[in-house]
Amino acid sequence: MGIIMHRKREKSLFVRWVFGAPLIFAMGIPVVIADVCIEIYHHTVFPIFGLRMVRRGDYIRIMDREKLPYLTWYEKIACAYCAYVNGWFHYASVIAGRTESYFCAIAHLEERGYQPTEFEKSFAKYGDADTLMRRHARSTHDAA
Repeated sequence: MGIIMHRKREKSLFVRWVFGAPLIFAMGIPVVIADVCIEIYHHTVFPIFGLRMVRRGDYIRIMDREKLPYLTWYEKIACAYCAYVNGWFHYASVIAGRTESYFCAIAHLEERGYQPTEFEKSFAKYGDADTLMRRHARSTHDAA
């Protein structure tokens, strides 16, 4: 009975990989396109407004897991793919967060279940016009 269960599990895993892997790896195409767009935005808008640039290498690390001797070659490829995609999402969210922090530093209304970003924790509280005006005055002064 143990061999039959093992074979069923292997077959199930194989079927999941046959159908799942192409969908997972196909998502790399829109991520690369979005990556190009974000880089154009980042390297154009940030210097115009004097925003501090985001270091890509602090968020995207592709080649470190390849050194792990216990991974197969295809696991190393999968790890590099995941490192790029997940690192890119983190990198893009920091670019978006710095943008939002500069242009619209108002925290969202705190409702049940809402998860604020790290950037939002420093924003003016929802409805606090005085703090927002002081923040805008500082930003305008810093940019001048």
